[in-house]
Amino acid sequence: MTTVDGALDPTESEEFWDGRYAESDRIWSGDPNVVLVRETAGLTPGRALDLGCGEGADAVWLARQGWRVTATDISRVALDRAARHAAEAGVADRIAWERHELGKSFPEGEFDLVSSQFLHSPTELPREEILRRAASAVAPGGLLLIEGHSGWPSWQENPHPEVHLPSPEEVVGSLRLEEGLWEVLVCAEHERKQLTPEGVEGTRTDSTVLVRRASA
Repeated sequence: MTTVDGALDPTESEEFWDGRYAESDRIWSGDPNVVLVRETAGLTPGRALDLGCGEGADAVWLARQGWRVTATDISRVALDRAARHAAEAGVADRIAWERHELGKSFPEGEFDLVSSQFLHSPTELPREEILRRAASAVAPGGLLLIEGHSGWPSWQENPHPEVHLPSPEEVVGSLRLEEGLWEVLVCAEHERKQLTPEGVEGTRTDSTVLVRRASA
C-alpha cells in the first residue's frame, strides 16, 4: 500500500480496498519490495508473516526462497489475485492466504520473520497498535521488518497537514519493546526515486526499522 494514514475521510476499509484493487488487473509492480529483499536475502528460511500483502509479490518471493508464508490482507480481491500469482509461480503450497482487518483480527502463531511493507491506508487504521501486535508475533530469535513512508513526495508540499508520517525513531518508540529483549538492527531513513503523476522523476523519503527478538 502506498497511500497514507488519514489522507481521505475514513470509509469502510474492506469496501474501499476491494474497489481499489478492482479498478485494474494490477495495481502494484509485481516485484518484491526492495528493502525486504535486501534485509532478508541471506536469512535461513522459516515461518514468515506478510502484513498487508496486496497482490502477493513479497509473499511469492519469500516462498521462492524457501519460507513458509502466512500472507494477510483486508481485500478479498487482492488475496484472490495473489493466490493466482502464487499458483503461476509454483509456490501455492508454501503460502496460506488469510483475510484480516488487522485492527480487529490478527493471524495466529509465532513467526521467524514478520514483514510490514508500507502498511498505510486512507481508511481508519490503528497502525501503531497493529505493529505492536506484529512484534508480539515474532518468535524468539526472529525479526520484525517495518518499511513505511516518513516524508511526502518531492512534488507535494504538505498536502495533508493533519497527517503525521513517523520517523524511524518514532516507529521504534511506538513499538514499546521490552528492554533487554530486543536489538535494533536498522533504524534509518532513505530516499528513493519515484515518478510523479506526470511521469517526471521525483523522490520519496521512506523509513526502515529492523529489530530482532532475543533468543529464548
